[in-house]
Amino acid sequence: MIDLSGKRILITAAAAGIGRESALAAAGIGADVLATDINPDGLVELRQKGIATETLDVTDMDAVAALIEREPAFDGVVNAAGYVHHGRLQDCTPEDWRHSFTLNVDSMYFILREALPKMIENGGGAIVNVASAASSLKGIPLRFAYGTTKAAVIGMTKSIAADYVQEGIRCNAVCPGTVDTPSLRQRVAELGKSMGGFEAAMDAFVARQPMQRLGTAGEVAALILYLLSDQAGFTTGQAHVIDGGILT
Repeated sequence: MIDLSGKRILITAAAAGIGRESALAAAGIGADVLATDINPDGLVELRQKGIATETLDVTDMDAVAALIEREPAFDGVVNAAGYVHHGRLQDCTPEDWRHSFTLNVDSMYFILREALPKMIENGGGAIVNVASAASSLKGIPLRFAYGTTKAAVIGMTKSIAADYVQEGIRCNAVCPGTVDTPSLRQRVAELGKSMGGFEAAMDAFVARQPMQRLGTAGEVAALILYLLSDQAGFTTGQAHVIDGGILT
């Protein structure tokens, strides 16, 4: 049975979706969780469940440094913040490109650059970066900027794993397929404007899934918790696919 008792876990983008489910599940099996998000209102429910929360813009390098400097070392870090740009190369403006990299890649660099030294000094720990099946693993239509950034996340994950394995650091990525989250539902609503409504757009998402359903944030969170735990102590540098068969 997975147990995170006594472990301090930092989770970004914890107000909703995969980050939120990871925070709740980690606290439920004993972890001391610090849940962060740019949206303070979304953190209220987590705080009511005994989880420590902090408002944090993970794209603000100085804010990230200040937060981690005043915190004791973490045993685990979950980088869950992300942004999905919809479109091909020609649909991606320089602003879209920069924003995608800032939120999907730079934010992880900012977090880990500050957290790693304390983790190493404390004897090591586990990092889980949320990547995607849309990445270096598979090209997905209309995910040009997103797939490029998530490929970078996989590369970052493998580099950190190789560089710090002898200092007690494990670093893995999770690569979800299409997961039913508030973020997805916002995108579906937007696409529904040109596809005959929300339900039609959602049906199109489901139809392309081999399992004929979307994944849940809880299913991804369960994999994240395993990778944070001592049970995954021999696992590092891997891109763990949880996609309902998309890459099969």
